[in-house]
Amino acid sequence: MNQMTALAPPSPLPPDDDACWDAFLRRDRAFDGRFVGCVTSTGIYCKPSCAARHPRRENMRFLPDGAAARAAGYRACLRCRPDELGRDRLAVERAVALIEAAEEMPSLEALAAQVGYAPHHFHRLFSRATGATPAAYARALRAGRLKAALEKENNVTDAIYAAGYAAPSRAYADARAHLGMTPSAWKEGGRGVTIRWKVADSSLGPMLVAATDKGLCRISFGEGEADLRAAFPQADLRPADAALDRLAGAITALVDDPAAAPDLPLDVGGTAFQQAVWAALRAIPAGETRSYAQLAAAVGRPAAVRAAGTACGDNRLAVLIPCHRILRSDGGLGGYAWGLERKRALLDREKEES
Repeated sequence: MNQMTALAPPSPLPPDDDACWDAFLRRDRAFDGRFVGCVTSTGIYCKPSCAARHPRRENMRFLPDGAAARAAGYRACLRCRPDELGRDRLAVERAVALIEAAEEMPSLEALAAQVGYAPHHFHRLFSRATGATPAAYARALRAGRLKAALEKENNVTDAIYAAGYAAPSRAYADARAHLGMTPSAWKEGGRGVTIRWKVADSSLGPMLVAATDKGLCRISFGEGEADLRAAFPQADLRPADAALDRLAGAITALVDDPAAAPDLPLDVGGTAFQQAVWAALRAIPAGETRSYAQLAAAVGRPAAVRAAGTACGDNRLAVLIPCHRILRSDGGLGGYAWGLERKRALLDREKEES
């Protein structure tokens, strides 16, 4: 999978006016920090999620941020305090940069002090913006470096220390959480890992369903044993047992009843950013869609639209992690690893059910 993409500066331009107004009507927190709404009749500017009563559409204009609004003669809303969001976002961006540059994870207290917040408040702020605590973010980042090092170094020990670990024990713990297997198993194409699999019939065609003893590791349309073997060439691939049959039954049923959203065990590795994107995808209700820009904003990275799209492409659990619910900003289908016809069919079914 792709390594974690560094936070980029926020886009200097807000979305188009119609998208901004729609976000205000929904009080959509995912758009907070991407623009502000200025009320011409009161001279106040607010963030999109402001709980105040909505003004008339003709009394609204949209600007990139509070600085632009103040330059235009508006003052900040005392109810939603839109400028504090900008400060929060900058603090998170600064903290991410510090974590990425550090050889060892700084303590929460040290990190919070460097960005000017109390530790308990910053912990909540960082978690809300990134979908992970500072410590979990650092572990996922280091696990991503371990994955890259395993592909370059000649042996596992060299890779562990090249990734910044002080001891193998922490590397093995992180690898099980983020790679789904030990560093040795990952480097050797899944050696020592047992994967049960089957190709199940679904109303949208054959589905490959595969799982380790921890949970589902691959769900895909139109793939078979050769594709699974290419992903894990040294894994012990075995036919489905009763447990895998039950999982496969739940997945094929989900194709016909997308609103079911079963709580199934997963075993997929990813960076902190990828995991945040996948969690945001699972939070989208059946029958609704989001744009790539909205998805990026939902995980606190409004400028990382392309990275959010890449995380969708890295999803290997079709339907269960519903990347088919993401469209282009113009309403176009965008991409889908398992074919646009299937994406259209899934969306049509969800609309019928909603």
